[in-house]
Amino acid sequence: MTHAPARPDTPAILVLADGRVFRGLGFGAVGRTLGEAVFSTAMTGYQETLTDPSYHRQLVIATAPQIGNTGWNDEDSESRTGRIWAAGFIIRDLARAHSNWRAARSLEEELAAQGIVGIRQVDTRALVRHLRENGSTPAGIFSGAEAGRDVEELIEIVRAQPPMAGAELAGEVSCAEPYVIEPEGEARRTVVAWDLGIKSNTPRELTRRGIRVVVVPADTGYAEAVAAHRPDGIFMSNGPGDPATADHMVQVARDAMSAGMPLFGICFGNQILGRALGLGTYKLRFGHRGINVPVQDHRDGRIYITAQNHGFALEGEPDTPFDTEWGTARVTHTCLNDGVVEGVALDSGLAFSVQYHPESAAGPHDAHSLFDAFLELMDRTADQEGN
Repeated sequence: MTHAPARPDTPAILVLADGRVFRGLGFGAVGRTLGEAVFSTAMTGYQETLTDPSYHRQLVIATAPQIGNTGWNDEDSESRTGRIWAAGFIIRDLARAHSNWRAARSLEEELAAQGIVGIRQVDTRALVRHLRENGSTPAGIFSGAEAGRDVEELIEIVRAQPPMAGAELAGEVSCAEPYVIEPEGEARRTVVAWDLGIKSNTPRELTRRGIRVVVVPADTGYAEAVAAHRPDGIFMSNGPGDPATADHMVQVARDAMSAGMPLFGICFGNQILGRALGLGTYKLRFGHRGINVPVQDHRDGRIYITAQNHGFALEGEPDTPFDTEWGTARVTHTCLNDGVVEGVALDSGLAFSVQYHPESAAGPHDAHSLFDAFLELMDRTADQEGN
């Protein structure tokens, strides 16, 4: 269904569960949307951000002061179908006109077409400072006639929504059936990728290296996937929700390590591998969302500038070995901003993961070498097995 864009003078209100209210003007679709209010410090890549399935059930606040300059194209969406997964969009200024040679339409037109409610002319600096001090919080955007309702009534609507803690969301964004992405050139290896909210550029990075990628639904069992596709390695993707609910995927990781299968995980996949290795998880106060987050690899001291989108994290101490059923493991990476765990690995090298997004869509390309490391791990394991 196509929605008409909000009129330039459409009233809108952003209501936080703690009672804080921000008034502005509506853009995109007119109506109501609920979710957790979170902010992204990325200066570019709003299309990739909005279509990232990890933003399911979240209201995204852009810290960049002007949004919409480059419009919307048909190539850069990070969901397979082009769907916007963010529940709503909160910005300061909407560009009066867009200008980019690939643009097919404006941001506002795309939001309206997909029924996404947005609010503009919000003091995003004050809003982000509030969330940094008080933490991400349930919120709601109400535009048009909804914006005229009693504020106390709107606060109650916001508070009644289910919390992000304890939410099991991977199944809501995952594919319904397996699908295959063939490699560029000759196939060197086959990887089964669990779709927990996988971004489109991740399989591309694998196929560029000659890897055939079989993407499977989040509820697929390890034995089922191996029997059907005979992979050389498995990949666990990014995705939304509380990792404490991902018991099925934790078992997949455990089964893979017990079978000696090479394993690589990112973002949500990092939290799953960490849980499989015995680490706990917790909800961050306001999360890491942006494309300029510094991370240090404690094994060689190298610092990476990374793209991130997560509201939960692993417990653990950097570069401190701990015992697991599959040998010694350690926290390999931490965030230089706040010390949050950003990577774990078995010392054997058989399984490793990072909290950030090496596919860099949008974001820096510092971590592309992780895909090379995964291919090298699969090659090395195959050589040892005589394949």
